[in-house]
Formats: sequence, structure tokens, C-alpha cells
Amino acid sequence: MQNVSFYQKLSLFQRQEGQISAQASKTIDMNATTAINIAHVGVHYRTQEALRDVNCIVKSGRLTGIFGPNGAGKSTLMKAILGLVPVSSGSVLYQNKFLTQQLEKVAYVPQRSQIDWTYPATVWDVVMMGRVKKTGWLRSFSAVSRQVAKNAIERVGMSEYGDRPIGELSGGQQQRVFLARALAQQADIFCFDEPFVGIDQKTQTVIFEVFHELAAANKIVLVVNHDLGESITHFDDLILLNRELIATGSRQQVLTEENLHLAYNGKVMYFSDAA
Repeated sequence: MQNVSFYQKLSLFQRQEGQISAQASKTIDMNATTAINIAHVGVHYRTQEALRDVNCIVKSGRLTGIFGPNGAGKSTLMKAILGLVPVSSGSVLYQNKFLTQQLEKVAYVPQRSQIDWTYPATVWDVVMMGRVKKTGWLRSFSAVSRQVAKNAIERVGMSEYGDRPIGELSGGQQQRVFLARALAQQADIFCFDEPFVGIDQKTQTVIFEVFHELAAANKIVLVVNHDLGESITHFDDLILLNRELIATGSRQQVLTEENLHLAYNGKVMYFSDAA
């Protein structure tokens, strides 16, 4: 079942088990577009302005990247969207409600540098953490939850490492484990902060494959990235920042010489076929 996506496999399992909820059994309307609406968002760190008046829309069914130079506020924007840093102005809405009031719909993977890799947990333990919200604290995991976790681990190619402590894994393997945890959450919105830092080519390929599967399943996929190389061709939409919004829209609309000059304060090399 190598070419079967995580969501297709999950749906098949749920039908076989007869445990589809009313919510999960509804057919997804692939033409229906939901979005995160970011309006006039500003962020200050004490007296320093980190973001100024950012306005953009992150659509479902599209792989969206947040790009910009170092210190541009890329991670700050993602954290502001999720309520991890306070905004000094503006709002972030999803389905006409504040996104911070419905974070159960979000799967978030922070930068690897923010994760304690000495924590005594195995690959299986970490991925099962993605089922806690749906299961409830101090409750036993169901057979469905265990199968969801197993499918997620298999999808990222980590099945043979289930009992391995996460601290003993390579950087790419660790990133795949946290991708599996995000999949196990069965979220509507997936947010990844610099997922391609310190990983191998095999892991990058797996991650992009999963991102495209999520977008095809009409999920919102938002990724902080800094690489203007060939990998940028994987993104459908871009948000280009330098403390304020430089441009947003399709890759072709954003990757212009003028926009890149404004964002990077001069000429910058990027993969020329990306446009």
C-alpha cells in the first residue's frame, strides 16, 4: 500500500472496523475552501517591533510557505497565529472564529531545537501523544487510536524504530517521528516550523510527499522555511515577510525580482524555475 495516503488508509480501516463517527463519515467536498484569515497582525517583543500589520489568507488544499530572511519574523508569525506569542494588534480567524479558541483542530511541530530530545520516550510514545486530545487525559487508548498511530509511523517509514528512544535517532528520523505524531492528531490545520533543517534528502522527500497528501485531503498546511532553492517548487502559495508583509499569493505571483529585492534588501539567488 505504498501509494496509498495516510488518510485513505485511515478511512479504509475505519470503514472496516465500523467505527466512523458522524463527523468522519461525511464526504469531503474538495471544492469547498476554508482558510485562516490573518488581519492586521502585529507583534512586539518589549519595545522591538517583530511584525507589523500583516494581512494574508492561508487556504486549505494548498501547501503554503512562510519565507523571508533571518530575523524577518517567520516563526513569530506562525506562533502568533497559534497564540504562542501575544499579538499587539489584529486577529486570526478560522471558520469565522478565533483560531486560538479551536486549537484542537491544529497539529503543530516546532523547530527541532525547541524539543527536549533527552526526554525518555520511544517513537511509539511520541506518536501516541498525538492521540491524547481525542482520547482524553488518563483514559486508555482505543484500538482505533493505536491503529491510527501505527499507520502514521508506517507512512513516514519508521515502523522498525517503534521501541527506539527518540534521543537515539538521527535528525531526519526525529523529524519524521514528529510528522507521524502530527498525522496521528487527524487535524484540520498542520503547522511546521523549519521542518527541513538538519535532515537528510530521504526525509525531505517523505515530508514533502506527506505535505502534498495533506493538501490533497483539503487540509491547511503552513510551513516556515528559508530555502529559496529547488525545494521552493513544492509550494503552491507563499507568504514573503521582512517584519511586514512583502507579498502573498501563488508562487508565481510572489517570486518576482521586485518582491525579493524588498524582502532581502538587495538581489538574492533563488531557483529560477520556481516561477
